[in-house]
Amino acid sequence: MKWKTTLVLFVIAAGVFAYLFFVERNRPGTEEATRQAQNVVNFSRDKVNGIVIQNGDDQIDIRRRDDKWRLEIPIKDQADGSVVKSLLLDLENWQKDAAISAKEMEADKNKLADYGLANPKLRLKLIGPDTPPEIFFGKDAALEGKMYVRFGNSKETFLANQSVKKAIDKKPEDFRDRKLTDLIMAQVVRVVLKTSAGEMELQKKGDHWDILKPLHTRADDQKVSDLIAQVTTARIQQFVADDRGDLHPYGLAEPHGSLTLFAQDDKSAGRTDSSRGEQGQILQIGGPATAGEKEKDQVYVRFSPRGFVYTLPKKIEEILNSRPNDLRDRHLVRIDTKILDRLTIDAPGKGKTVFARKDESWTIAGRNNAPANSGEVRRLIDRLQNEQVTKFVEDVASNLPKYGLDKPQLTVTFSSFASENTAETKAGEQPFASVAFGKVEGENVYARVGDEPFVVAVHRNLLDQILTDPLQWQELSIFNFKPEQIHRVTVTTDKESALVRAENNHWNWAKGSGPINQTNLQSLLNSLATLHAVRWIGSTTPAHAFDKPRLVVTFTTSPDDKTTHTLTIGAPTPDGMSFAKVDEREGTFALNNPDLNVLKLPLVGQESPSPSPSPTGSASR
Repeated sequence: MKWKTTLVLFVIAAGVFAYLFFVERNRPGTEEATRQAQNVVNFSRDKVNGIVIQNGDDQIDIRRRDDKWRLEIPIKDQADGSVVKSLLLDLENWQKDAAISAKEMEADKNKLADYGLANPKLRLKLIGPDTPPEIFFGKDAALEGKMYVRFGNSKETFLANQSVKKAIDKKPEDFRDRKLTDLIMAQVVRVVLKTSAGEMELQKKGDHWDILKPLHTRADDQKVSDLIAQVTTARIQQFVADDRGDLHPYGLAEPHGSLTLFAQDDKSAGRTDSSRGEQGQILQIGGPATAGEKEKDQVYVRFSPRGFVYTLPKKIEEILNSRPNDLRDRHLVRIDTKILDRLTIDAPGKGKTVFARKDESWTIAGRNNAPANSGEVRRLIDRLQNEQVTKFVEDVASNLPKYGLDKPQLTVTFSSFASENTAETKAGEQPFASVAFGKVEGENVYARVGDEPFVVAVHRNLLDQILTDPLQWQELSIFNFKPEQIHRVTVTTDKESALVRAENNHWNWAKGSGPINQTNLQSLLNSLATLHAVRWIGSTTPAHAFDKPRLVVTFTTSPDDKTTHTLTIGAPTPDGMSFAKVDEREGTFALNNPDLNVLKLPLVGQESPSPSPSPTGSASR
């Protein structure tokens, strides 16, 4: 029978465990129980679905709908969620200062009336599971800031702080949400603005905004965001009336204009034809408020989701002054650098330069992917995408020859590159943006972006930043060795000096004589090994005077002296530097004066003076 005993013990243990798990674990600890005993009311905020306030003959009924608070009585409107949350927090933290038992209250029949609790004017009822009975608010007590309260199902009375009374003893409009809309700017994907000047429509595409009407062009993302923010951050000044009556007194029967915001989940958000049935949130702007002195800087508005006439600050009228050109993107071109793999500069008659991105660096694709001056390429991209249009010249590019855009003097193309065919793209270069530059006129040059039907003007100095010779885009590093790799060095000016590194790592003259200035020699080796150009000039011309060089430095980087490098210094540049070239690279670059001065340092040192003979003779006697 041992198994029966075991079974009984198991059932008892399971019962104890269940009791501990389901009952004891939900009981508050000693400290929490003490706190709850001191509370006027205990409840769970998450379970509260409604709040009913009775203030004399006036009733305020607030309900939670889809996790948002709404006024149901005496008007239907959005409730201020922060006000409701603050009230519930006050209730949670509402503490008893003293308690008068029901027995003591019943002993004196007049006490309820004396405390204002027999038939109180102000009452509060929380709606929801496990919520407390209705709370009655009585008179203020003799103690400053205190008052009498009780529950509707008990005569026990408490002395408590007046904070909750102050939170509910308000007019219905004090519970209405003064924020015009709960729509946030990030949710808006389409905007329609209607004014006496016409209709303008904007649509969000990815992360950017476009103007769809009255012309199709890029919009300025920040300016559109600012326009939307004027509505999404608007605060109601006065609650005037519902919108079911005569709207003529408010100038809303024929409003001055309207702005409609469409969210992503709005069924009409993706429409491009706004003539069809609109949904969205429509703000209509009427006439100036005239109800009194305090409304003199306000204007009447009607907001469709809430169905009321309000006043907003007069500043809201500024949105009706918006014109397409005010919201157009003044950036010359929009470049998605995340997909940018190729950059092409095409100058008819001067050649074409194609850059290819390699990780975070750039190469010159047309020159066997030789390293490019990546910093300069990035600066050009930044300059182009930050360049501002100085003037919108024509919205219909019907006369391209007039602006030299039928045969542009320069075109910059931005492309992505796919090495293999995919379902989305074909292999090869896929252009996604381009800028063509036409005639120069005054301080401006005419330009056109891709197939956009617009002609714009930008500062002509932008052209100076777009180098058309591929040689000018070479990386600035000329040599990249360690000084100890140099085995032999020859410096030729009006005479020739040559030094060679011996096996013991000491230097000897191969051509020349005298002591070697080790400091000057090391400085020359350091500069030569890591030589950098200031900039690339371009193709070599007779003006660079390399046929009559001022200085030639030849060095080898192998013990057999077969790996030879030659640096030739020609004439001075107009800005005071020097034209230079090396045999390994095509073109001429500018060399700065500090490097040139190091390369010209004398390699012959001073002879050490012989010691003077010691005096002899009678002086020693």
